[in-house]
Amino acid sequence: MTKILFIVQIILAVILTIVILLQKSSSIGLGAYSGSNESVFGAKGPQGFLARLTFFLATVFVLNTILLGYLYNKTFNNSVVEKVKVEKNSPIPSVPTQPKESVPQAPAPATH
Repeated sequence: MTKILFIVQIILAVILTIVILLQKSSSIGLGAYSGSNESVFGAKGPQGFLARLTFFLATVFVLNTILLGYLYNKTFNNSVVEKVKVEKNSPIPSVPTQPKESVPQAPAPATH
């Protein structure tokens, strides 16, 4: 099931990218290659249709992403932390101590 949804996710990403690039912008985008097909979509041109199609594809993309996340979490619910093995027999390192005799004394204050 997740393989099919993952393939659908890739297809949705490609189609959504193409539909977004077909929309008219300040630099026209790929809409310049559509030619005179504006009459097919009505008097307003393809803008209304492409906007609705973009919204629909984006909604399906987000829902598919949420479903994929849920299914992956349900399938692979083990944490990486659970796989780490802790050795219980490892000794605790001791802190080295210096004898008090090796500590230098503070200099005496000078009297004038």
